[in-house]
Amino acid sequence: MSIKKNSDTSSVNNAIKAWWIVTGIIIFTMFFGVYAISQGWLGKLPPVSDLQNPINKYASRVYSSDEQLIGTWSYASENRMMIPYDSLPENLVKALVATEDVRFYNHSGVDIKAVGRAVVKRLLMGQKSAGGGSTITQQLAKQLYSDVAKSDGKRMMQKPIEWFIAVQLERYYTKEEIITMYLNYFDFLYTGVGIKNACRTYFGKDPIDLNLNQCAILVGMCKNPSLYNPFTRGENGEYLENERCKERRNVVLGQMVKAGYITQAEADEAKAQPLELLAKPKITSHKEGAAPYFRDHLRKILMAKRPERSQYASWQGQQFYDDSVAWEQDPLYGWCNKNTKKDGSHYNIYTDGLKIYTSIDTRMQKMAEEALFEHVAKYLQPAFEREIKNSKTGPYKSVGVAKMNEIVDRYVRQSERYRVLKESGWSEEDIMKSFNTPVNMRLFTYGNSYDEPNIIETTMTPRDSIIYYKKFLRASVCAIDPQNGQVKAYVPGLNFEYFMYDNVLGPGHRQVGSTIKPLLYSLALSSQGFTPCDEIDASPKNYGGWTPKGSALGMVPLKTALAHSNNHASVYLLSLIRPQNFIDFLRDQLKISTYTMQPNLTIALGSGDVSVGEMASAYTMFPSMGIHYSPLLVTRIEDADGNIITNFTPRMNEVLSKEKAAQMIYMLKAVINEGTGRSLRGGEYHITGDLGGKTGTTNSNADGWFI
Repeated sequence: MSIKKNSDTSSVNNAIKAWWIVTGIIIFTMFFGVYAISQGWLGKLPPVSDLQNPINKYASRVYSSDEQLIGTWSYASENRMMIPYDSLPENLVKALVATEDVRFYNHSGVDIKAVGRAVVKRLLMGQKSAGGGSTITQQLAKQLYSDVAKSDGKRMMQKPIEWFIAVQLERYYTKEEIITMYLNYFDFLYTGVGIKNACRTYFGKDPIDLNLNQCAILVGMCKNPSLYNPFTRGENGEYLENERCKERRNVVLGQMVKAGYITQAEADEAKAQPLELLAKPKITSHKEGAAPYFRDHLRKILMAKRPERSQYASWQGQQFYDDSVAWEQDPLYGWCNKNTKKDGSHYNIYTDGLKIYTSIDTRMQKMAEEALFEHVAKYLQPAFEREIKNSKTGPYKSVGVAKMNEIVDRYVRQSERYRVLKESGWSEEDIMKSFNTPVNMRLFTYGNSYDEPNIIETTMTPRDSIIYYKKFLRASVCAIDPQNGQVKAYVPGLNFEYFMYDNVLGPGHRQVGSTIKPLLYSLALSSQGFTPCDEIDASPKNYGGWTPKGSALGMVPLKTALAHSNNHASVYLLSLIRPQNFIDFLRDQLKISTYTMQPNLTIALGSGDVSVGEMASAYTMFPSMGIHYSPLLVTRIEDADGNIITNFTPRMNEVLSKEKAAQMIYMLKAVINEGTGRSLRGGEYHITGDLGGKTGTTNSNADGWFI
């Protein structure tokens, strides 16, 4: 008996001794690990400044003047939008804590009990599915600072670093702030980066509107957003509900019951619900949202760099000049590269979470888009297609087949496909052969509204697709508030994805035709002393061998000459003013790009190319009683915390006296009441309100204007 007793005592002593040795090794390892981490021996630690501001990459948000979110800018993997803790539903927070870190409010970054349990189950019991014991704070540290481990060994080295970072994060942030960062940072896939985008991607709603079922679904994804994603793909690529997601949702609901956050009855009710998803995930893109043309133009303006002549082609001298003037005079042009953050770096619209408040009014924008669609898709386009129906040259009905082929070949060589093939080393013969080889493609056709085009899938040669798209008439609308220059509607085309060319304030410039005449008349009134009632000779005259075409009216008041858009009167006025003086007036006073205008008398008839936005801006001088306003796109820019960085005020200059502006309004009303615009008073329009404006057409009706 004594031998057995001594043996038992010895075993106990050995066990205690072994326990102390193991404990000592663990304690030593932990202290050594902490020291090694602090010294950077096990891996690079983020600097303290990073820990104090760990998430510094958010999508910038673009708002309308009526306070609607119209779009975002970000890099694809960082399209997150910061929302505060009080915008998170209570059940979402409870579900996260109950499932991922039930003792979240009781530890300081590392849950010793959970780590111990994981060690015992994994190392001693061999249960690989036991979990890693990571707290929410550790998971946040992993998301922020750990790369994807390519081996178990590397992952083991990452763990202690994450523990150290987690403890540091707990020092700098409250529990609510850690929860907020975690949910704002997590990538829920399908461009659902951050909880706000995730809610829109899967449910089409904001986080605060989530129900218990949806909260459990999203928290379930935190374990593995791919495996437990609500969507899976069928054999034909269709989106189906993922059964694994339902199972994981039920686990989350069970954990919430166990933690005492909800009752069993509430959990059962949520488990009985379907996933309540959208028909398919809503993929976020910078092309989505209101006014995509406007946002794309604004993006380029904000990110513009100081112009350098070497960046421009030899024939782009005027463009370099215009951009240089914009850099010096327009505070919005190149704003990101003109302004710096506290750390001295320049702003980046893709990562700095800026809030950009624009002049666009979504209601006016919508009306402008639908008006354009109604007029072009339902009236002008069908009429044009009837006109070219029997044409052998399609939309190029005024030229022969040889000329059409020459034109199309030029467009082929200007295409992106041609450029890519050329840079890849293809010969000219092979490239042209590829352009005449049928391929599968998606084509734009008009749908039921501006926002709902029909996209058809067909087989066509790339060359024929160029001809196909050339048959579509292009149209643009721009609305500017004449009292401050704010651009309220900006519609350069009928579909941003398929017709990206910007005719409003972008590179697109068109011959303005007779819409230039009110600008000429305003200069005649202010510099030559004319009044609307003064008579002018509107008869044909020879100017150095050239006589403008048009009807002869004889001696008529200026009001009548403008109302009937008489060419002879306009050219005569310009001969008095001198072409170069008129060009200087357009450029210096009305801020119009004049590089296509030659100092000759033809500019009185609108031979120069001007953008829609520049012309709309020029006309602001009439209703504003002589004050010209440059287009104002943005009213203010705030940082991610809502602090105002820059306020933008109208840029204006006085062009006419109030008296002369009033006289011009009087004449522009005559255009509508008795001149070329009188059709607006009857027919399908039947506008009865006070209205003034000017029509304009170019040779062969290639362009038609109304301002």
